[in-house]
Amino acid sequence: MNIYLVGGAVRDRLLGLQPGDRDWVVVAETQASMEAAGFKPVGRDFPVFLHPDTGEEHALARTERKSGRGYRGFVVDADPSVSLEEDLGRRDFTINAIAQDAHGGLVDPHGGAADIQARVLRHVGPAFVEDPLRVLRAARFMARFAPLGFTVAPETMALMREITASGELAELVPERVWQELRRALASQRPSAFLRTLHEAGALAVVLPEVEALYGVPQRAEFHPEIDTGVHVELVCDMAARLAPGDELIGFAALTHDLGKALTPAHVLPRHIGHEQAGIAPLRALCERLKVPTEHHQLAVIACREHLNVHRFDELRASTVVTLIERCDGFRKPGRIDQLATVCEADKRGRTGHADDPYPQGDSLRAAHAAARAVRTDALREGLSGPAIGKAMREARIAAVAAATGKRT
Repeated sequence: MNIYLVGGAVRDRLLGLQPGDRDWVVVAETQASMEAAGFKPVGRDFPVFLHPDTGEEHALARTERKSGRGYRGFVVDADPSVSLEEDLGRRDFTINAIAQDAHGGLVDPHGGAADIQARVLRHVGPAFVEDPLRVLRAARFMARFAPLGFTVAPETMALMREITASGELAELVPERVWQELRRALASQRPSAFLRTLHEAGALAVVLPEVEALYGVPQRAEFHPEIDTGVHVELVCDMAARLAPGDELIGFAALTHDLGKALTPAHVLPRHIGHEQAGIAPLRALCERLKVPTEHHQLAVIACREHLNVHRFDELRASTVVTLIERCDGFRKPGRIDQLATVCEADKRGRTGHADDPYPQGDSLRAAHAAARAVRTDALREGLSGPAIGKAMREARIAAVAAATGKRT
């Protein structure tokens, strides 16, 4: 068989990165011949097979023709006459349109290797505009590759704006938008995802609650970057630095300040009550994109509580215990560490403050550990019903006071 390694594995090798999953293209074969060779068919929309020994995906070379709106509106042709070059020509970016033969030689009809050297994300051809999902893929690739010096080619950005103007972005199903977003948030530079979409006009379509933050001023003495949209970019990058690959932390960081877009103009640049105001748009975003419950819940907690954590030194021990209870931090103890991390990303995600200490985070973790160390068994003697809960709370408050030196 004529089998070629394609896509990300070839690209990552040329970038000097550890390749992930390997994908293969098979030329001049049919479904029948693949099955006769022991390959297991698994493709729903086009012919994809699992190798009988390695389990790796092998797809028949194919072309795609636009037949309707949206990213599903394509007719696939996997005829044995489709060449490798034709298959590469349907791909999104030149850096993904490189194949490698069995001897390590490259088939690179669109100059992908040169674009890797130049650190340019460039579309393969004019058919790029036919698939609106490619706008999000471009932004997500930038979240991964911007740290390596990649930029979007101007002509590619122009096509991304054309896709946005066509209205087809609005037809992307929520699950696909969420998949691209979560992968971007788990990347090294989530800000590049936001910035790319913002510059393409697409952020207003897929994440209007975040787009609304750009141009909203903050007090310069606290936020030298002033622009709230820029602040959120910095917070997302700091979250990626503090919790690499953690999309849960990343999503809470992304959405913690949504309320600032709702501040009345006459109040600016102050944002009184923005932490409570942000909960409604956050819930709307989560419902629209079908965000997982765990992400939704942590994001609401971070939105609501981040100012309380910032002023942790001012809180009484009883207030700290109440905060932990509001976060369900005794039943789900991991949430308090997550909250502390998001709050640290918020505080350090400001121009000139990336290396500031954040003792509030460790203080919250220490208080939580002290409160959790209180055991019900030691309080049950002579008590029953609500009295046990009251005694437990009082003991937790005393434990937090002893661990932190706070007043009860």
